[in-house]
Amino acid sequence: MLRLFLHYGIHFLVPVLVGWYFYKEYRTKAIFILLAGIIIDVDHLLANPTFDPDRCSIGFHPLHSYWAIALYFGLLYFKKTRIFGWALLIHILADATDCFLLFQSE
Repeated sequence: MLRLFLHYGIHFLVPVLVGWYFYKEYRTKAIFILLAGIIIDVDHLLANPTFDPDRCSIGFHPLHSYWAIALYFGLLYFKKTRIFGWALLIHILADATDCFLLFQSE
């Protein structure tokens, strides 16, 4: 239950908090962009089964690969793409937390 709460809490609560606190000029827009980071889960459609609660996404799905994560960090470098980088990295943080807790339960 803790794993589920943390995973989805980071997916949905952290983007709202980051948007609310750091993007005061355009909070609503920023929150929606940060929440849209979940779109990278579209790569789960390439897996069989599509959803496996005991599978770590990091390093398994293409948009969760280490190369993709490096690209997401690269987005932080440019002001115009920074918020997208944060959105994607918050998503990766949620999935990494899930992986950590998954491996702790083994």
